[in-house]
Amino acid sequence: MSAYDVLVVGAGLAGSTIAERCAGEFGANVLLIDRRPHLAGNCHDPIGDDGLQYHQYGPHIFHTNAERVVRYLSAFTAWRPYEHRVLANIDGRQVPIPINQTTINALYGLDLDEAGVTAFLDRVAEPRAEIRSSEDVIVARVGRELYDRFFAGYTRKHWGRDASQLDASVCGRIPTRTNADDRYFSDRFQLMPVAGYTKMVERMTDHPRIERVLGVDYHEIADRARFRHVVFTGPIDAYFEYRFGRLPYRSLRFAFETHDVERYQAAGCVNEPSEDVPYLRTTEYKHLTGQRHAKTIVSREYPSDEGEPYYPVPAPESREQYRKYALLAARTPGVTFVGRLAEYRYYNMDQAVASALRAADELVGVLRAAS
Repeated sequence: MSAYDVLVVGAGLAGSTIAERCAGEFGANVLLIDRRPHLAGNCHDPIGDDGLQYHQYGPHIFHTNAERVVRYLSAFTAWRPYEHRVLANIDGRQVPIPINQTTINALYGLDLDEAGVTAFLDRVAEPRAEIRSSEDVIVARVGRELYDRFFAGYTRKHWGRDASQLDASVCGRIPTRTNADDRYFSDRFQLMPVAGYTKMVERMTDHPRIERVLGVDYHEIADRARFRHVVFTGPIDAYFEYRFGRLPYRSLRFAFETHDVERYQAAGCVNEPSEDVPYLRTTEYKHLTGQRHAKTIVSREYPSDEGEPYYPVPAPESREQYRKYALLAARTPGVTFVGRLAEYRYYNMDQAVASALRAADELVGVLRAAS
């Protein structure tokens, strides 16, 4: 029976960050496992037989204002600048999302400047005394018509419920602009790892004190080795064997296509807000990776309640259900729960890394105190 200081369950960004910090900062012996046969979790970006790189679990774009996160990850990758742009198919034309000056002028046949767009949105906005839901936050910004055209159907497809049933944070993440800035994000750092996320995570976890075992389940390992501490990045309800019921998650099915053209579409992602279209968006990965190739690969995303748990559902009832698991986790010694699924939070990648760095700081302190 082998003995380790730390078992890290999940080799995505959160788990790999904690594994690297425990080994690199403290010198702990770490066993890093994942039930999938690859590193990097949902960020996994393999190269197919045709030489095209793609994101196996849908587009992952790195953007952040957190300098600590960029500084930390920069030890394991070089970066290339990438500003993500998204178009939405609205009434037979493609217009920018987030809604901006170009969007308004194209949809309404106008020629407004920034002040004119501000006045236009002020006229159509429907103020709310209290912002409780995602519907509230969007209607209060851009009014009912634009909400219906861009958000209502897309949100129902993505989440399987109406925006009025979701926390304001879901749609509140998407800005509205009165100028012509068509970038999807406005963060200070907008970057993509030059060789990809998987290569970055390989370098993070390539440490003499980290043993990587892929394609194994937590329960298989727990019976065969001893650990001073466990870091769990999987679904928190699964860890506790669904004691309070299964937490709701949304999943996606990806349909990939390779095309014999250098470029398939004008932007990295093209959204489909209409519920008449069964998929959410089309992503062309060469925009994201910067790869040069005679062919191109795209994916379409079909939302589902079944499959891999990608998105915790941010709604009042699921938040209350998670609270029961969080209280149980706080009373579980020797286990740290971190990451999107373990903390049941709609994290971006940088937020997952930031949370893992905080958890690693705390865990290294515990290990030092006990040594």
